[in-house]
Amino acid sequence: MARKAAKKNAFYAQSGGVTAVINASACGVIETARRHKDRIGKVYAGRNGIIGALTEDLIDTGRESAAAIAALRHTPGGAFGSARYKLKGLDENRAEYERLIEVFEAHNIGYFFYNGGNDSQDTAYKVSQLSEKMGYPITCIGVPKTVDNDLPITDNCPGFGSVAKYVAVSIREAAFDVASMAKTSTKIFVMEVMGRHAGWIAAAGGLAAEKAGDAPHVILFPEVVFDQEKFLKRVDQAVKKYGYCAIVVSEGVRNAAGRFLAEAGTKDAFGHTQLGGVAPVIAQLIKDSLGYKYHWAVADYLQRSARHIASKTDVEQAYAVGKAAVQLALKGQNAVMPTIVRKSDKPYRWGIGVAPLADVANVEKKMPREFIARDGFGITEKCRRYLQPLVRGEDYPPYRNGLPQYATLKNTPVPRRLKGRFVLK
Repeated sequence: MARKAAKKNAFYAQSGGVTAVINASACGVIETARRHKDRIGKVYAGRNGIIGALTEDLIDTGRESAAAIAALRHTPGGAFGSARYKLKGLDENRAEYERLIEVFEAHNIGYFFYNGGNDSQDTAYKVSQLSEKMGYPITCIGVPKTVDNDLPITDNCPGFGSVAKYVAVSIREAAFDVASMAKTSTKIFVMEVMGRHAGWIAAAGGLAAEKAGDAPHVILFPEVVFDQEKFLKRVDQAVKKYGYCAIVVSEGVRNAAGRFLAEAGTKDAFGHTQLGGVAPVIAQLIKDSLGYKYHWAVADYLQRSARHIASKTDVEQAYAVGKAAVQLALKGQNAVMPTIVRKSDKPYRWGIGVAPLADVANVEKKMPREFIARDGFGITEKCRRYLQPLVRGEDYPPYRNGLPQYATLKNTPVPRRLKGRFVLK
């Protein structure tokens, strides 16, 4: 009698900047794989993302209880560790891709679920290509994630809705504070948010302005060239009319020469220009030109880790794409990414679609001009209709003694099977 082939194992990794809901996607992947034990063996995770695969530092998620995995749904950060590590092109560094295949083969891994943004989808696509050529085919499925909301094809990206909610709530609450003190104290508040090339997060701040005079009074987008004279005039008008001016600025705002206002002169691990903080630059410009007292804040990691105020829509969608990734793999799909498909705005309805990784990899979706107000300082009603459903609903984590309770996994290592150590370049 012919021997039945062993079930293939699965490998899951988190990549890039984490979000308040990336672990919900991990939960979706792992719980769905566990429901298909007849077809998927073990589910391994990469410790610190793709680096875990390269260095054969794998985590056995099977050692975690069902309750611990379920708790990932309400836990922020990356439960298995993430990394900003971009694999170069196949021609530039084929050895890294070959190393991935070597590790996958050593651990009988037949499914690769890569949870990340643009660069991550490119990596998953390249692995799917090379694995075929090397004679050890891997089913590669991208799992969308990015607070920047800049992946193409999908209507929106898991991770964005919760950041959008945090930003809109924060600028609204801060504006109440500033307005209270504006007569004798601070008249300018500048809130800096993430968004290097795409202004989706900054745009979300516009949700707080529901009527004339509401903050934010000015939004600065990467898609709109910064016009200093026009900007200062708008700020001065807001102060004179409302007593204060609240501003949301995207970190990636550029001047007419194409340079970031906050350029620090250094590069990150992906080769992107590092930014040194645009909020203080904007605030000081206002002080020097108009004389108004200011305060500024950088949302930074707070905006992407705020699971206590996550959007329920975002949590549900993050889990859904993780679940769909496994289902697509089991249906024989390869080199694809599950997408979110908007079916209607009112009532808001959505479903899961699918996109080829070749069409997703390294493509950036920026804010369409029709989403930005004609003067460049706000959002349009069309943008509001798009954003509003993404921040709806609350999905609070469990609390104890007044604080949210989050999961900490055991992250038990998988014994290495390969000799020698791989040196990262």
